[in-house]
Amino acid sequence: MTQYAPNPPQQPTARPSNGLGTAGFVVGLIGLLFSFIPLIGVVAWPLVILGIIFSAVGISKAAKGRATNKGLSIAGLVVSIVGLVICVLWVAVWNKAVDDVREEANREAVIVYEVTGDAPSADITYSTYGDEMTTNQETVTKLPWRKEVTTTGIIKDGQLIVSTGADGGSVTCKLTVDGEVVKTATASGAFAMATCDSI
Repeated sequence: MTQYAPNPPQQPTARPSNGLGTAGFVVGLIGLLFSFIPLIGVVAWPLVILGIIFSAVGISKAAKGRATNKGLSIAGLVVSIVGLVICVLWVAVWNKAVDDVREEANREAVIVYEVTGDAPSADITYSTYGDEMTTNQETVTKLPWRKEVTTTGIIKDGQLIVSTGADGGSVTCKLTVDGEVVKTATASGAFAMATCDSI
């Protein structure tokens, strides 16, 4: 009597492990969307990095036949890398902006205050705005009058107020910042006031 060897038990077919590839795509896509938003985009950094890692593992599994979503894993890697590039660009933009602000704050500006006219006397108040705010007052009996001030800071502005006395006459103020005339004004009569400012 012929005996037959029993059939070996069939191995269950391994189910594809697509979780990491899918997760890489989803996380990378979310990171890409967040990367376009200033400030809030900082949360995109960990998302796109995780997206790259998960997608790379998903591609590796698909290459070994343990996953079937190679295309989705590749798409996840692409969107994650694009998101990372955008994050890096934002850092470069912010660093450039900070450098520009720092450079502007350290740059010196020359503010020139001038008063002309025929008034026999004038009360002059001039203020300078920069790293420090200064205000000075003078009473002059002879025009023209001129004062030059150098200042630094993010804000570089000035203000010039001139008023005539009881004897009247006319006065004209002129304010110049870095060689550019930003304001002129004229007043005439007793106790008349002219104001020039760059604010």
